This record gives sequence, structure tokens and C-alpha cells, in this order.
Amino acid sequence: MKTIIFDVDDTLYDQAQSFHNTVKKLLDQPLSKEEVDQLYKASRKYSESLFDQSEAGEISQFEWQTGRILLACHDFKIPMDTEKAALFHETYVQEQTNIALFPEVEELLPLLVNKGIELGILTNGEEKHQTMKIKQLGLSRWIPAEKTFISGTIGHAKPKREVFNYIEHSMNLNQKETMYIGDNFEKDIIGAKQAGWKAIWMNHRKKPLPIDAEYKPDLEVHSASELLEIFLSKKNSF
Repeated sequence: MKTIIFDVDDTLYDQAQSFHNTVKKLLDQPLSKEEVDQLYKASRKYSESLFDQSEAGEISQFEWQTGRILLACHDFKIPMDTEKAALFHETYVQEQTNIALFPEVEELLPLLVNKGIELGILTNGEEKHQTMKIKQLGLSRWIPAEKTFISGTIGHAKPKREVFNYIEHSMNLNQKETMYIGDNFEKDIIGAKQAGWKAIWMNHRKKPLPIDAEYKPDLEVHSASELLEIFLSKKNSF
């Protein structure tokens, strides 16, 4: 494998931690860790669908940012209005200024560079916000700016074929020698496989593979340590 492109959110770091910290600060009613985990999963589900609507111009970015927690809280009968949802989003963004790579990813990235593998980033989201997270994670130590791609900058988002075409052209990639690693099955795995790339599903949330899935990952891992072990192993086929 000559090139590996990484997703960022919930692939290189634990996105749920910022959410847990925000819940502790803003929600009045006490919730167990398991309950916050369920609320987070609901919020992510709504975030994905609302993001697509925002990209299509059907709703505003503000409606996407506030709607995901509004709908998630509604599912769990937790009081939440638009004003508090906006504060939740602002606090969540602030919490993300403290994110850190999974320790195993911190070990994996220089390992891949030393192996002579070209690295890149492809992440969905708004340019300023995603750039902040990329800077906070210190990814420029291994991945230069010209190989860092954000959907809000490109004008196309995963899983659209256009975003993968854009990267192939920009980095002069060979599809058969390119791998994508991400946590979202629809956006990351289907998107990459449709593009003719190989794909590893970083499924550390242990979501079930869709029964009717037309595409399947080349490999599925359930933790950053498992991902690291694959590239440390002399038996891997990549």
C-alpha cells in the first residue's frame, strides 16, 4: 500500500469525550456514563442526516449544529430548547480544543511515515472548525497541509465520488494502492469502496454491518490498538 488517507473525527481521537464533558457542564439532570453514551450515539445519528441536509442547502448550518442535540434530547425526554442547544454546540466546540490522538495512533502515524507510506487526511465539516481540530491533534507532524482535505473547502463531502476524485487528482494517486481508514460506514467505507480504494473500518463503536450493504470493508477493527497491531504485524497484506 503506497498511500493511506485518514478520517479525523472518531477515527484518530475519541469524539465522545468532548460530548461527555459538555453534557456534564450543561445538562441539569444527572446521567450515567451509559446514558450519555446513548445520547451521544443519537446525536451522531442526527448529525449525519442533518449534515447531508445542510450540504444540500435544505437547512442552515445553525440548524444542523443545534438540531442534532435537540432531536437527541427529545428522544430521551431531556429538556432542550434552541437557545440551550446553541450553547451546547459552542461549549462542545470549546471542549474540542482539548482533544488528543489515541495513544496508539500517536505511535502509528510515525511508523507509517518511516515505512515510506504517503499519508493524507480527508474529513467532512466546516473548514475553520476542522482545521482547528487538525491543529490541536498536531497532525502536521506527519501530514502536510497540501495533503489535508476538508469537505467545506473542497465543496464536496463524503461519500460523494467527487471528493475522492479531487484527492486522487491532487495527490496523483493510484486507486489500487490507496487505502482509506474511517469510522463511518456510509461516509467512509462506502465512499472509499465506490472510489475503487481499499478501506479499513475503524469500528470502535462496534456498530453492526448493514445487512443490505453493497460494499464491505477490506478489514474491520474495533480499537486503535487493533489498528496499530495490524501495521506492526509482519503478516499483514497491506
